[in-house]
Amino acid sequence: MLKTVCPHDCPDTCGIVATVENGRVVKVDGDPAHPFTRGFLCHKVACYDERIYSPHRVLHPMVRKAKGGPLVRATWDEAIEIVCARLGSGESVLPYSYGGTMGLVQRAAGHPFFHRLGACRLLGTICDEGADAAWKSMIGRTIGTDPERVAESDHVLVWGSNASVVNIHQMPFIREAQKRGAKLVVVDPYRTETAKMADDHVAVRAGTDAALALGMARVMVDEGLVDRDYIASRTEGFDRFAASLPDVARCERICGVRDIPRLAREFARAKAPYIRFGVGFSRHANGGQAVRAVLALAALVGAFRRGGALFETWEAFDFDMSVLRRPDLLARETRQVNMVRLGEALTQDDRVRSIFVYGCNPAAVAPDQTMVRRGLARADLFVVVHEQMLTDTTDFADVVLPAPTSFETSDVYRSYGHYYLQRARPVIAPAGEARSNVELFNALAKRLGFNHDIFDRDAESRIELLMSTLKTPIDRAAFDRGEPVRMDFPRGDCFERGFPTPSGRFLFANGGVPAYVPCPEGHEHRGSRLQLLVPSGKHFLNSTFGAVPSLVARQKRATVLLHPDEAARRGLADGQLARVYNERGETQAHVMATDDVPPGVAVLPGLWWGRHTPSGVSANALTSQRLSDLGESTTLHCALCEVASVVEKEKG
Repeated sequence: MLKTVCPHDCPDTCGIVATVENGRVVKVDGDPAHPFTRGFLCHKVACYDERIYSPHRVLHPMVRKAKGGPLVRATWDEAIEIVCARLGSGESVLPYSYGGTMGLVQRAAGHPFFHRLGACRLLGTICDEGADAAWKSMIGRTIGTDPERVAESDHVLVWGSNASVVNIHQMPFIREAQKRGAKLVVVDPYRTETAKMADDHVAVRAGTDAALALGMARVMVDEGLVDRDYIASRTEGFDRFAASLPDVARCERICGVRDIPRLAREFARAKAPYIRFGVGFSRHANGGQAVRAVLALAALVGAFRRGGALFETWEAFDFDMSVLRRPDLLARETRQVNMVRLGEALTQDDRVRSIFVYGCNPAAVAPDQTMVRRGLARADLFVVVHEQMLTDTTDFADVVLPAPTSFETSDVYRSYGHYYLQRARPVIAPAGEARSNVELFNALAKRLGFNHDIFDRDAESRIELLMSTLKTPIDRAAFDRGEPVRMDFPRGDCFERGFPTPSGRFLFANGGVPAYVPCPEGHEHRGSRLQLLVPSGKHFLNSTFGAVPSLVARQKRATVLLHPDEAARRGLADGQLARVYNERGETQAHVMATDDVPPGVAVLPGLWWGRHTPSGVSANALTSQRLSDLGESTTLHCALCEVASVVEKEKG
């Protein structure tokens, strides 16, 4: 049995024990020695051997002789020659990558190459940058209370996270707290799996979280339920914040929650309140302000010293990533392209002539999918995709290059959901002719004559280089053995010595006070349409597991969840195939009528690959390229839609 690490874009960053027989992975288990993994894995990763040996694996380089023609096998030398001849240089080249692997070395491997090439710089804001910017505006760094401490809380507030699906290793700690008598409150627009486990589900209207939080803050201030000593000694800007708080009745009208005073009193009177932030409620046009409003609640009651609050742990791992990314190789500042607006970049900007995709599946995950696919299909666009699987994006590729899985590569993994660091070595040989990101970009650099030291370093050498920059001491011997190593980070009040802000205090009003602003496609503007929510499907993670037949089978089929009254109003029966559409595009899904979803809302779980949907496209056909108020991040849940019978369109 050999140890490795789950590489996927998930806060849990699990330790894995792989059973290997005759060079083949035959079983995948959670590492019982990992304090957060605790010996179990989500069902998605527990069947990882099915992904490794999938018939959809890309095993050899492939090229198209003509646009729209078939992919044919090529040698690596042939593929490298084609890429170097056709890729171009400068700002005509757009690299497009994200969290296909969260390993620090492999994920950063393309940066030096594209910097040296003078390519466009990609703004990687598609996930959590709105919430990240909000957190930093008040606290200074993206760190928070140890997630294991939630077990000691007497009042757990999970806000905007379906943790039992997307953060499942947090749930045992929450359940421990419940067994000890803690109250679990879940704030979410519809009754998720996590909400069903809660003692109290607060069904806030989508996109109005700031109104709910500010209403709670108003009650706490008016009724003297705040920690005045903490506010005076550890924060600044309170008076300005308090003076700005809106009327509670107005907040209730906006967010649809009628018992804000009760929620505020229960939270404020708890001995050890803990808020676990999700990223979902930040994915609105007003999402950054919503996160700031909720975070203010923790400071009002001094939760950090008696309970806690956590969004992410990312910045506790204090590496100097520039040694891997090498921004110094940029001869000049090149233009930036926001990955949220890929469709716009490919259809409205003829300067982009080549796109190089790795660690991402933009034909599925980028918003405004119809525009994205139209751009990728441009006859004059050269498309290179380095991938493990034949995906929706490889359908558009001129060159497809085989990539290994994390079981076949070396890397270092930090978490954004706990404080353990771990390294991984290959447990099996690469499948077929797969080459890692490091190997690929080293080969391209060599072919183009880029003579820089970084391109002479293999993955192991880059790991050593990265580790030499770590400022926090760790147990290096345990790390080298592949054991999870905890960062030297407080288990109690992580801000006891001050916040990582210029003043050392929590900032209530940095850049202005948190405020509620209606979403452009929010409930105030929806009329007879439905508010669209596009959460993660229970059996998928982003688009990563769309090639695993057992998980596709468990997800069964694309569904749209509607309140029974909304289904009846549209003449839709449970199980009926329906169109879900708006001005950006449409997809098809089977109706699931359920009172888990409130009236006025449509929930379209994802993320399906187009090939597995009735219409060939998924939920992102309807989502917008609009950016969030902070962080220039995605607004995936900020969309309106309509749902109608497929038969109606055919008759029309």
